[in-house]
Amino acid sequence: MAGKGATSVGGFSAQERAAMKERAAELKADARRARAADRAAADEADVLAKIATMPQEDRALAERVHSIVTTAAPELAPKLYYGQPGYSRDGKVVCFFRSGQMDKERYSTFGFSVQAGLDDDSGLWATSFALVQPTEAAWERLAALVRHAVE
Repeated sequence: MAGKGATSVGGFSAQERAAMKERAAELKADARRARAADRAAADEADVLAKIATMPQEDRALAERVHSIVTTAAPELAPKLYYGQPGYSRDGKVVCFFRSGQMDKERYSTFGFSVQAGLDDDSGLWATSFALVQPTEAAWERLAALVRHAVE
């Protein structure tokens, strides 16, 4: 069964190995920045630089997501998370954007980690959303979810 999920070295696909290498580089940069005076500005610059490298369609989505998250939850700090834009509180990622084109997937996604306060009484809630030409109503819903995630 060869294909997108095919494994080769140690059971990981080339895409998975690349994501792990990016994450290792992010952790090294974090350690160096622990001594830097303006770590938050450097992290945000990394996120914006990553967004700028995305294919145009995903870049537009990521720019809108960045704007929504930083407006709806200014307490979240932008930082790269497995090579993609993430937004953290106390060093732990709460929500993130995944470029579908860079991940070789059908669509981009916006997701929440277990750090997000999305739990509800039903025992069932979404933690990830496909972003395919979202309407204004969808963007407003995403902003509301981000606000709810940090309550």
